[in-house]
Amino acid sequence: MAPGAPAGPAPPPPAWVGPGRMLAMGALAAVWVLSLLTYGYLSWGQGLEEEEEGPLRAQSGEIPEPSTTATSQPHLIFILADDQGFRDVGYHGSEIKTPTLDKLAAEGVKLENYYVQPICTPSRSQFITGKYQIHTGLQHSIIRPTQPNCLPLDNATLPQKLKEVGYSTHMVGKWHLGFYRKECMPTKRGFDTFFGSLLGSGDYYTHYKCDSPGMCGYDLYENDNAAWDYDNGIYSTQMYTQRVQQILASHDPRKPIFLYIAYQAVHSPLQAPGRYFEHYRSIININRRRYAAMLSCLDEAINNVTLALKTYGFYNNSIIIYSSDNGGQPTAGGSNWPLRGSKGTYWEGGIRAVGFVHSPLLKNKGTVCKELVHITDWYPTLISLAEGQIDEDIQLDGYDVWETISEGLRSPRVDILHNIDPIYTKAKNGSWAAGYGIWNTAIQSAIRVQHWKLLTGNPGYSDWVPPQSFSNLGPNRWHNERITLSTGKSVWLFNITADPYERVDLSHRYPGIVKQLLRRLSQFNKTAVPVRYPPKDPRSNPRLNGGVWGPWYKEEYKKKKPSKNKAEKKQKKSKTKKKQQKAGSFPNCRAGVCHYRG
Repeated sequence: MAPGAPAGPAPPPPAWVGPGRMLAMGALAAVWVLSLLTYGYLSWGQGLEEEEEGPLRAQSGEIPEPSTTATSQPHLIFILADDQGFRDVGYHGSEIKTPTLDKLAAEGVKLENYYVQPICTPSRSQFITGKYQIHTGLQHSIIRPTQPNCLPLDNATLPQKLKEVGYSTHMVGKWHLGFYRKECMPTKRGFDTFFGSLLGSGDYYTHYKCDSPGMCGYDLYENDNAAWDYDNGIYSTQMYTQRVQQILASHDPRKPIFLYIAYQAVHSPLQAPGRYFEHYRSIININRRRYAAMLSCLDEAINNVTLALKTYGFYNNSIIIYSSDNGGQPTAGGSNWPLRGSKGTYWEGGIRAVGFVHSPLLKNKGTVCKELVHITDWYPTLISLAEGQIDEDIQLDGYDVWETISEGLRSPRVDILHNIDPIYTKAKNGSWAAGYGIWNTAIQSAIRVQHWKLLTGNPGYSDWVPPQSFSNLGPNRWHNERITLSTGKSVWLFNITADPYERVDLSHRYPGIVKQLLRRLSQFNKTAVPVRYPPKDPRSNPRLNGGVWGPWYKEEYKKKKPSKNKAEKKQKKSKTKKKQQKAGSFPNCRAGVCHYRG
């Protein structure tokens, strides 16, 4: 199939469809094929205002949704975009057209006080475990392709909990939670099926990724094996959408399903099929233009996912959650205006995300939720909606926020630990003295308690990047509003409710509040586990693994039989090592940082 080609005809009805429904589904499939042949992936230029002429007829009733005996458990659809900026959605004032997202959000609940983490791995780990980074050891950076690291195996994941109560679980898209051992793979962490990439980024067409010179490999998987059959130049956004359609076409809507769709878009490299550029020729900045084309393709893909939910009988009993994993990167075309900062920082532009919930099951549709919601909250919320149970001994950082979203009740959440990273570059002028003896302000950390937000250490790139910054051929920082951080500055305090753009630092005016938040940081830090950030392992090189990025760690059982004396010594060492490795802990831990020996 050529790049940019529409999804193929819907698969035939599965065995669970009875004779009466076969006729109805047959007619429905015919209309589905006709609509796709006519429209392909629906052009955003036609807009959702013309939906009665296109595939969304299912909503208007012209194409009735198949009747099903619905399970009491809702179908759960979690869509995670990659690097989408806060401003980069139509209803936040973007020049990029996103009619699908705008419509779904307008008919659902917009989350306008919603937070994620500033980079990929941390957001994904917190979504799938309901725990802050300090409680999984993933406080620092991301999991890199060459590191023997992954989401700790002793954490019960969201799909594992959903499987316990009868859900079919499927993941399509970007994993980025580690793969050095087979036990780290998505299918070993609760997903019945997986189709997607293991790494954080890669070519959208060839699905290859070079981590460094000489460290290049193929990164597209079907379950536990490289998906070489799909190495035919299909753009990943469209390829993933086709897979979602296939999953829905073959699943019985009377049985609950959990779909985690983690699109690669709009993360760099900036690539999109040519026809999506047509409406953005007026954007001079090439990165912004490419980014706009990618986002338009993503918006269209989500329209087709929604259509598939309706076509195959899932929609009326479904909950669709949409979220970005972190803020946008201005140098790669993303915009977080009017928020401060960007991806990779703890300013609002790095962690305040586009998010909404769309569902016929919502009690208060067409509303805006301004209550505090964090990405860890989806874990207990979805398990509760699925009629599952959370073990009492599991210490979660997330809250069940369904009543907050659906009914407009107050959020049970009053604070968010954005992070504590003990090994990030220390602020030169930070000290215990600057932290009133409560906290070393050289350490990068950020916390939100009710209206107040405190940052310490080096919070990252702090410019405000207005739309005018994208008016030139290349990045133009002359348009940026820049602040030179004061010499000796290592603590910032903001009232985010009154000052969401972080323009007025109140740390000197309210030292009492600073002390309170520093104490809260200190309390959180007492519960932190050692950081998992091992050095590069040369065995990870795809050249040693058939040209594919994938699990490389293997237990070395086949060794020469040692002599008796050597065997006894080795047995003693082995016992000591096993004690160190219990409960997901790792050897060689110094200064709060653990290194693997693999």
